Amino acid sequence: MNLKELNSKSAEEILDWSSKEYSGRIALASSFGLEDMVLIDIISKLPQPISIFTLDTGRLHEETYTLIDRVRSRYKLEIVTYFPDSSSVEKLLREKGFLSFRESLENRKECCRIRKVDPLNRALKELSAWVTGLRKDQNVTRNDIQAVEEDKDHPPLVKINPLKDWASGDIEKYILKNNVPTNPLHKQNYPSIGCAPCTRSVEPGEDPRSGRWWWENPEHKECGLHQK
Repeated sequence: MNLKELNSKSAEEILDWSSKEYSGRIALASSFGLEDMVLIDIISKLPQPISIFTLDTGRLHEETYTLIDRVRSRYKLEIVTYFPDSSSVEKLLREKGFLSFRESLENRKECCRIRKVDPLNRALKELSAWVTGLRKDQNVTRNDIQAVEEDKDHPPLVKINPLKDWASGDIEKYILKNNVPTNPLHKQNYPSIGCAPCTRSVEPGEDPRSGRWWWENPEHKECGLHQK
């Protein structure tokens, strides 16, 4: 099967192909949002395993930590956790305080780099491919993603996006049908959940990503894990 053919395949087919193509060298990077919970449920049913890792920034919601333990208990899957470098975090807080990320785009990207991007780079070192929950309709920065694509930020890695064509309604239907556990914050109007200081609930009719870094323009709303 060539890469163009994969664009028309289901998420289950894409993940099954990927688990075999990159056997032992592929992992899901999970923040335990709705998309990631769908992927975890699908992965748990694959004949060949895909590893799962998460980035603990040190500023996650308590509800997120509770969900991680629920995932461990229900699916019997190991969740490998990566933390930011403690000396880098200490230096940032000493020099700029606890909320520097709200002062400028540069400061926010610095915080994301220390807490997310650098730990991600460590996690990806042993991999050939990684799975994400990216969808085209999530943001203007994501409207051209492919099922399988070169990760230009982490060459020669490949990025797998099984849910690229799913709408939010598709996610909700899968979760209900398969009784997938989710973060309770979603029912409090948090469609996208990241670090607690950088995430807020959204009003009806607002873009789902508007609750992330709400003080920034839409075209800037990436933490650096998925650059253009």
